[in-house]
Amino acid sequence: MTWETLRDGFTLWDAAAVAWLLLAWQGASWLIEHPPRRRPSTSVIMADYRRSWMKVFVTRNPRIFDSQIVNSLRQGTSFFASASMIAIGGGFALIGNADRLRGVAQDLAPSVDPVVVLEIKIMVMMLFAANAFLKFVWSHRLFGYASVLMAAVPNEPEHPAAYPRARKAGEINVTAARSYNRGLRSVYFGIAASAWLVGAWALILATLVTLAVILRREFTSASREVLLENSDKME
Repeated sequence: MTWETLRDGFTLWDAAAVAWLLLAWQGASWLIEHPPRRRPSTSVIMADYRRSWMKVFVTRNPRIFDSQIVNSLRQGTSFFASASMIAIGGGFALIGNADRLRGVAQDLAPSVDPVVVLEIKIMVMMLFAANAFLKFVWSHRLFGYASVLMAAVPNEPEHPAAYPRARKAGEINVTAARSYNRGLRSVYFGIAASAWLVGAWALILATLVTLAVILRREFTSASREVLLENSDKME
């Protein structure tokens, strides 16, 4: 691989498309996690419900229902972590099969060095998958921490440690959910990155569509409106 190969294989539009992808990815995460006070995102609203869950948890007896919820959350993170590992392995398999890569790349961009260009584009998707894997694994571990904290909450609501420990469990639960959501966004934008195989304009369009879908779900979805109903009465 030489500088001339990279120069011929990638244009300023490719650089702009990748920059737009990264900006949209990080910008969406920041906006979702730090929304305007008057228009909270679905993730922020759910964080309040998670904290309320831990308050109710103190007085619930038996607590089998709560343990089942945490187990379900951990299963979700485990599934996506496994899926991310499969995606990473698939990426390495594609990069290792140069002949097949060459045939596919020649159909997409016959005027440039096909293998090198396609390998770099696949590596970008793999980086998103790797980031998603790390986020899901950390989320899985945090949900485990939360379950231990929940187990440490005394059965007597009058116990001085009951609500403080429940509050800690709630905050760890919120942190785990935040990491889980970041992993999902990495998956979404990693899928959008696959459009780069077609070209820079395809990547720009795919990123725009992905960003619109994510922001709609967080700020204008019907589920968000349901969550907001009587939310001011939530304690």
